[in-house]
Amino acid sequence: MRFPSSFLDDIRDRLRISEVVGTRVSFDKKKTNVARGDYWACCPFHGEKTPSFHCEDRKGRYHCFGCGVSGDHFKFLTELDGLAFPEVVELLAGQAGLSMPIMNPQEQKREEARASLFDVMELATKYFEDQLQTANGAKARSYLRDRGLRVETQQTFRLGFAPNSRNGLKEYLASKNIPQAQVEACGLVATREGNPISYDRFRDRIMFPIPDSRGRVIAFGGRAMRADVPAKYLNSPETELFHKSNVLYNFAKARKPAFEKKQVIVAEGYMDVIALHAAGFPHAVAPLGTALTERQMELLWRMHSEPILCFDGDGAGVAAAYRAADMALPSLAPGRSVRFAMLPEDLDPDDLIKQSGPDAMAQVLSAALPLADMVWNRETAKGMFDTPERKAELEARLKQLVAQIRDESVRYHYTQDVKGRLSQYFGNANRSTGNYNSNRRNDGNNFRGKDKQQGNRHSSAPLGRVAASPSLLNSKLMKSNPSNIPLREAALVAGLAFHPAVAIACFDEVAGLTLQNKAARKVQTVILDVLAAWDGESEQPNLETAMAAIKKAELGEVMARMERQLRESRIWQALPEAGFEDARDGWKQAYALHQRNHALSNELRTAERALAEDDSQENLERFLHIQKELAELDGTEAIIEGFGLSSGRKMSGM
Repeated sequence: MRFPSSFLDDIRDRLRISEVVGTRVSFDKKKTNVARGDYWACCPFHGEKTPSFHCEDRKGRYHCFGCGVSGDHFKFLTELDGLAFPEVVELLAGQAGLSMPIMNPQEQKREEARASLFDVMELATKYFEDQLQTANGAKARSYLRDRGLRVETQQTFRLGFAPNSRNGLKEYLASKNIPQAQVEACGLVATREGNPISYDRFRDRIMFPIPDSRGRVIAFGGRAMRADVPAKYLNSPETELFHKSNVLYNFAKARKPAFEKKQVIVAEGYMDVIALHAAGFPHAVAPLGTALTERQMELLWRMHSEPILCFDGDGAGVAAAYRAADMALPSLAPGRSVRFAMLPEDLDPDDLIKQSGPDAMAQVLSAALPLADMVWNRETAKGMFDTPERKAELEARLKQLVAQIRDESVRYHYTQDVKGRLSQYFGNANRSTGNYNSNRRNDGNNFRGKDKQQGNRHSSAPLGRVAASPSLLNSKLMKSNPSNIPLREAALVAGLAFHPAVAIACFDEVAGLTLQNKAARKVQTVILDVLAAWDGESEQPNLETAMAAIKKAELGEVMARMERQLRESRIWQALPEAGFEDARDGWKQAYALHQRNHALSNELRTAERALAEDDSQENLERFLHIQKELAELDGTEAIIEGFGLSSGRKMSGM
């Protein structure tokens, strides 16, 4: 029995290869990297004790480096279980939630006709490419040149031009003996009501071919050359080949660089994707003129566990980001989320790159907010929560949002995160009105690291539990010399480099730490690489290990500069001579202050936009309240009971 290739592709798209292989083998926890979609196991086809069998979700393939077997979803089960191919297809279709196709002669003929439509789309693509180079395409070439798109980039994306003719493409395809029915089935022509004579759908437009996951053109997007045209961008209609909600622009090209760079960027349109590619961000994709769909999110998660959704910084961009957050929330799973990068107001990626260069775009991406922050910012920007009733309203809304998360584990951790945020938020509000109880217990998140340090006692202080004291990070942490790394970031990064055991104990926080300074981020990357190279059984990375890696990365001067900053500012907890417990607890408190400052800064921007749109008293009070919190945080220091003992420092009052 012959199955439609589209049906087999649909099974592959819906099922990760690891889901199929995982039913027959146990993956090796040490070698497997779930976030990357890389899985290792002992080969089920031959006896072995060391895992050499590898399957990769990105490619949908498996391969054993011991015996050489390789294949896809279907071959794995036919060879391992001895099932016939139709049996395997039926088994996997059920697992993927698909109904089996009935391949009668009519449907087989339809599948063959569908396959021929790819040939028609390829002819149309070449036609548009050729037209771009003619005299008719001069205006389009000028537009692309003005947008900064080099010829090589145009060729990479196979950009073209549809001339201002009702029958140009139609006549070209007829000259290639393409039946009219196939041209219509591809959505290349249209008709008006009451007039059966078809005409070219795309006219006087720059053409963007839209490939499928295998790189075959399945549709087009056309940008109008005239400003008075009702639709600036026009997409192909739904066809046998093209279903808009299932496709991401540039998906095929972006998969490999997304895997290599461990990042995927989701922009808003064709030109954004192309501009990002040309600027050194080839791992960018875009939906096709509509909001992201659940199916598109599944495609993104196949590329990377935390895609970065990049939105324009205007009101429409913020609204789109909020819609995306609501769409993604129910489908979150362990190791599967999204982040949000908000561009400066009135700028899209193309504008930002032209004005400030690729580094500015990289900074926007590095500052991307986690989904939890985005939801929190939206809900807390809606008003002042200065009464019990308003606080209860905020809490109820957040609980309703968290309840949408289908995965029990993720839902639990979001619940804990919300508890911690609310406790901190309401505690700060009480303190600012003179009602703050410094002895109040905070039952929020405890950001506990991995307990791989013998004798390690985790600090029980939750994120944001901070009280005034002269014993830790002074207010200089909020200030920075333009020639230096910001002092708080220096304390965080140097503290890890000088104390790798702290990085191990706080691994989750280290991996998710967002830093603004480029040099600090480079050191952070080196530290993460050192930790990644440790197998968990051999001797732990130490100061010498970290310094050797930093020197190899030519970051020795950066470390020396940070150490000078810390010594001048007397931030002794981050220095090499500090004891482990003091270094760990000091790092955790610096991390708490850093995260709170980051969150407040984002809340301030949101409040500022709200105030600009509506200068009501409520919005003004909200803006001033956040400003006050930031000012208080500037002078806030953390207190840790027994601080300094592990470093042999005498404490006052003892």
